[in-house]
Amino acid sequence: MEQVISVSLPGGTKVEATIRGFTITTDQPEADGGTNAAPSPFELFLASIATCAGYFVALFCRARSIATENIRLTQTVFRNDATHFVERIDIAILLPPDFPVKYKEAVVRAAESCTVKKHLAAPPVIAVSAVTAGE
Repeated sequence: MEQVISVSLPGGTKVEATIRGFTITTDQPEADGGTNAAPSPFELFLASIATCAGYFVALFCRARSIATENIRLTQTVFRNDATHFVERIDIAILLPPDFPVKYKEAVVRAAESCTVKKHLAAPPVIAVSAVTAGE
């Protein structure tokens, strides 16, 4: 199965990606030459991990008729001071007092089944090429 994401460069450090009819805009912080008008691509990458975990928590709860309005997730990112690369990501699922105790471990397993997390465990090959228009 193939999926195409179209990317355009509208100016400055802004980059736009169009997927399934949605346009996602990214920008860089002012310290990196941007206007801070949108999250950076890497921030969206990190957010995709947290939101994917949240999606699986929501699916788990919906299947058991558990309300999700008072459930929150926080994601903390730890970087290596020397390389600035991410070394660890901690996701905390903040459950309300009335969340069924018997599902506490299961909801963690649900969050761990996130598709983004699974792709990081078995990353795809990323091939980059340059093609001149009209070729």
